[in-house]
Amino acid sequence: MPRKRDTVENRANHSSKSNETILTAIRERASRRPGETVMERRREVGGWYPISAKRFTQEVDSLARGLLGLGLKKGDSLSIMSTTRPEWTYLDLAALSIGVIVVPIYESDSTTQIEWICKDSQVRLAVCDTHARAQLIEHANTPTVERILTFESDAIRTILEAGAKISDERLKTAQAEVQIDDIATVIYTSGTTGLPKGVILTHRNFVETIKGLTQTIPSIINSTKTRFLLFLPLAHVLARFVQLGILSGRGVFGHSPDAKNLLTDIETFKPSILLLVPRVLEKVYNAAEAKAGKGTKRKLFRWAANAAIEYSKALETTLGPTAPQRRAREWADRLVLRKIRALLGPNMRFIVSGGAPLSPTLGHFFRGVGFNILEGWGLSESTGPLSLADLNDPIIGSVGKVLPGNALKIAEDGEVLAKGVSITPGYMNNPEATEAAFNNGWFHTGDIGHLDRKGNLYITGRKKDIIVTAGGKNVAPAALEESLVTHPLISHVVVVGDQKPFVGALITLDREMLPTWLTNHSLENMDVTEAAKHPRVLASLEKAIERTNRNVSRAESIRKFRIVNAEFTVDNGYLTPSMKLKRAEVARDFAAEIEALYEK
Repeated sequence: MPRKRDTVENRANHSSKSNETILTAIRERASRRPGETVMERRREVGGWYPISAKRFTQEVDSLARGLLGLGLKKGDSLSIMSTTRPEWTYLDLAALSIGVIVVPIYESDSTTQIEWICKDSQVRLAVCDTHARAQLIEHANTPTVERILTFESDAIRTILEAGAKISDERLKTAQAEVQIDDIATVIYTSGTTGLPKGVILTHRNFVETIKGLTQTIPSIINSTKTRFLLFLPLAHVLARFVQLGILSGRGVFGHSPDAKNLLTDIETFKPSILLLVPRVLEKVYNAAEAKAGKGTKRKLFRWAANAAIEYSKALETTLGPTAPQRRAREWADRLVLRKIRALLGPNMRFIVSGGAPLSPTLGHFFRGVGFNILEGWGLSESTGPLSLADLNDPIIGSVGKVLPGNALKIAEDGEVLAKGVSITPGYMNNPEATEAAFNNGWFHTGDIGHLDRKGNLYITGRKKDIIVTAGGKNVAPAALEESLVTHPLISHVVVVGDQKPFVGALITLDREMLPTWLTNHSLENMDVTEAAKHPRVLASLEKAIERTNRNVSRAESIRKFRIVNAEFTVDNGYLTPSMKLKRAEVARDFAAEIEALYEK
């Protein structure tokens, strides 16, 4: 086995000044290249129109004047509760430019969570996209909120009008007061238990992490060919961070606020890079397989998929793909793969996967299709990315190397510890949680993993999710779950077995894919309840589990499974907004189903 490392550090080759802020690099770009396009906005009827760097910063400044005109000042808090859209970006940067702390609220947050977030961070102004969301804040007990605006009712115009009497001098004075160690944002973690904790992130966290990202992937950040289409929630730190990275470099970004229009937006915007969670890639793969149909066409798709996967795996060997593997991949491309590539447009080169572990099978498939797969890892507490795949030596299954300015250490129990420029100074109004999260300067990430001899990090699961069977075997459920979710019938898998005699699994069927799967297998259309009992459905799932079990020991293998007639979504509380499973809620609400797995 290759030698592993306990600690790795990546030194930064840059320094920052005390008066640098998130806006500094963006303003420098506008000063050097005022006419360069930084953003494109979707027209009401087809196409996109460009926004230059000069115009972009002018619009940010106009909104900053408006916030000053509304009475906000450095240290005050403003919350944004909205889908991903240009107004989110403009308002965010306007507030940050004058030292106003931005507090994102997820679209799916409950009234209780909204109330807690607004009280804890003492939000003064709340801005929402719709009246419905504004009413959630209005009906919550939020005594510090003085005003609620909505984009539906011209929030932007209201703010701009409030800035009419704010002079250039006053604006510049307010912006000059912002320093690199000032708080930029407080992001309330979409935790799987309890009330969310407010993660404090400073301007330094963003400035230094963006510089580290630029040092790591300069060919992407500093390229005018980089086109980034953003559709993940800007309330999530990773989406917000990547957007700021593109803005600080030379690329162009656009917003896709409605998932229903995503494929159309991809077709018209023609992105070169997408930031995706693994669930989206699973959907793309399963949809492609389902579209292939049945019989010979389905066999052809599976052959092509396997050719792509084997070719990608061979890229990581010393000698690379063999001649037969290259020929197989070439024929697979002509017959199948190029059609999948076409779905993401002619410019698409990079897929960044974050937010949750990516199945190695999926990673190899999409790299075999022809995309550069960049897996990354991080947390809200690390300003988003803490590690990223090496462009010159990516390894599927690894989340890459630690970004410059940071260090990683593997604790004796396997937990990944981190410290450096990306790490939060602590939690808002919560010194106890802050103290518990740090030990001698090292932040406890809660993730289990290991480092290889080259410094590549591998994440194997969450510390609190580790299952200990009655026989004393430690099992990381993530690896088993990642392997199974590529099956077109499966929506979610929850591996269980803590203090039980063996490992089991709860499975939810994918309601979107089920009708196509049934048609492709010459079965009558049936609902989820009927499908859950059908012998051919059960046999297909059993076969998938058998394949997954080959990669683990018998003590870690899934012995029994049970289909539950449910959906795990953000709206019903079983997933966090970043698509992480809330295992405690599932275990509580499906306790009877879990116990049924162990009945003799």
